[in-house]
Parts: sequence; C-alpha cells; structure tokens
Amino acid sequence: MKNISLIGFILCNFFLNAQEKEEYKKDSVFNKFDYFLINNDTATVNLDPVFLVKPLRFKDSNQSLYYYWYRKIVLKTYPYATLAADRLIALNKQLAQIKSASKRRKHILKMQNYMEGEFTNQLKKMTRTEGKILIKLINRQTGSTVFDLIKEYRSGWKAFWYQLTAKIFKISLKSEYHPESVGKDYIVEDILLHAFRDGSLIPQPAFKPIDFQELNYKYRNIDYVKEITAKD
Repeated sequence: MKNISLIGFILCNFFLNAQEKEEYKKDSVFNKFDYFLINNDTATVNLDPVFLVKPLRFKDSNQSLYYYWYRKIVLKTYPYATLAADRLIALNKQLAQIKSASKRRKHILKMQNYMEGEFTNQLKKMTRTEGKILIKLINRQTGSTVFDLIKEYRSGWKAFWYQLTAKIFKISLKSEYHPESVGKDYIVEDILLHAFRDGSLIPQPAFKPIDFQELNYKYRNIDYVKEITAKD
C-alpha cells in the first residue's frame, strides 16, 4: 500500500499541473504536411510519423534477457507519463482561465481527488524500478522534474514527499532524463522508438528534442546488462 501512495501521488501532482556513424539514420522522420500534384495543382495530405531505428543486436542471451525485462517496465510506465503530460497541459490551460485563487485551489483539489480514485488500483503494485523509470519518463514528456512540478502545484507537501521517497523507493524527485549521457536513459529511448515503430505504444515526442542518430553511434557497443544494473 505504500507503493500506492508514492506513485499515485506522483501522478496526481502531474495531472494537475553499418558500423560507422553514417550508417545510422534519424530516429524519426515526420513532416506534418506532405503534398502531391493533381492536374498541376497541389494538395496536402497528413502522413503518419515514420520511426527509423537500428536493428536490435545482442552479444549474448543474457543481454537480450535484461533488455526485454527493461522493455516490459518501460511499456508499463510510459502511458502514465504521457497521460501526465497531457493532463498538465490541460490543467495549465484551465487554470489560465480561472482568476480567483480560491477557485483555482478548488479546481486543483477536484482534479487530484479524481486522479487518485482513477489510478490507485492500477499503480498499487508498482516496484521501485518502475517508479524510477516513471519519474524519468515524466521529465521526458513534460520537461520538468517531479520536484519542480510538486513545488509549483503542491509546495506545502515538500517534506511529505521527501519522507515518502526516502522511506520507500529512495528515488530522487529531481531525477532528469538524459539519454545523451546516461546509458539507462538511452536504453529507455531505444525501447520507446522500437515500440513506436511496431505499434506497441502511441508516439508522443519528448519535450526536448533528442538526436537519436548521435545516440546510436555513441552507444553502438553498449553493454545492456552493465547499464541496466548500474547504480543510479
């Protein structure tokens, strides 16, 4: 039940508020509007995003086992992170229309209570690793850390949050998503792009652009077991 409190409250707060470099292609190619000619006239057509990622290659079966174990966790937590980003955008738009401070507080509380009831049962079995990835993914989607979001919307709960994370998950609420420098984060990004391509997840771009071509080259010899088991 302690897990419910941490992850549930995290979401509530957010809802409120070939071997060479040239081999590697861009992670995605997406033009919102492409066009074609009809009788010397132009017409636009919306195209779905195309994700070009390098094939998965593992040095041994142990590497593969760790990768797909991590993939299972990422696929489980990603939808909550994207929902957090969507709710945060919606909340900011709604609050911008509310001038009264008391009405703003009531609106935030109403949304918080709704989200607690909506997600508590789904999140009660979330593990420490899942919680850590969720916090990273929320930063990927919103551009803000959990700490910053709590500070903005629930500043009075700062001590409460520190007590929970120190006691249960020992997760830093200031954790950021840096696939360009953190091997675990690169693996998460690689998992996401493969899942976008095969339809396992609905794509949502990162808040900050990510050059996956450069990342693929940098991590071309990555040791999945070493990175996934490394201490944060």
